[in-house]
Amino acid sequence: MYSFCKNYKRIFGLIGREISYSFSRDYFMKKFKKESISEVTYEIFDIPKIEDVLRIFKNPFLKGCNITIPYKKSIIPFLNKLMPEAKFIGSVNVVKINEEKHRIGYNTDVLGFEFSFKKDINKLSYKNQKALILGTGGVSRSVSFILKRMGIPYRYVSRRKNKNFLVYEEVNQCLLEDHKIIINCTPLGTFPNIHLCPPLPYKFLSSKHYLYDLVYNPSKTLFLKKGEEKGSTIRNGLEMLRIQAEESWKIWNSLK
Repeated sequence: MYSFCKNYKRIFGLIGREISYSFSRDYFMKKFKKESISEVTYEIFDIPKIEDVLRIFKNPFLKGCNITIPYKKSIIPFLNKLMPEAKFIGSVNVVKINEEKHRIGYNTDVLGFEFSFKKDINKLSYKNQKALILGTGGVSRSVSFILKRMGIPYRYVSRRKNKNFLVYEEVNQCLLEDHKIIINCTPLGTFPNIHLCPPLPYKFLSSKHYLYDLVYNPSKTLFLKKGEEKGSTIRNGLEMLRIQAEESWKIWNSLK
């Protein structure tokens, strides 16, 4: 499944499922080389179930890791402490292992999303619009946290029927006309499944819509392509990922 190399004094990595597509390892390895950081590596830990994380945490050289789909919520019971924002949101995407071997959970998704999203919203004058959040996983909580802070009303859309969520069958022309911001927090369309997209009535999109896809590989998902065909403004998740990655590095190297 994965192995640790004994030649490294510090190990970092990404924990998730079916994540061979991730840019994280390449990003951090280039960073280490550019900054002449030696005896350090960044690995991909692709695990079929969250309980397997205990095997990863046993390595004495592991100093921190990023957490991705589908474990941003289920990782929490395996941590010793949550920072306030991660606790409030209920989602963790960064874990730091300190000198006492305590595993501390952080959320930097909020910073990455807020920076890229707010920049577009301010520029494009979407402040008074409503949003649809596609998906109800860990990262959707980070997105809703920022929307709430910005005063943007939102509704969740899910595959499963729930009194708090819309289901995709309920998304119609009237709803899309009333919600000009659509944010995809699902993995649909991620490489290699690039033929997939959330089941929306895309024919009702227009140049007045703004589509944000947290997926970054491919750079233009089918979800974004369908929006672009209708003249919608689009953005992928690459900038968000880069920002949260840099914030991760700051956390791992801080003394706090």
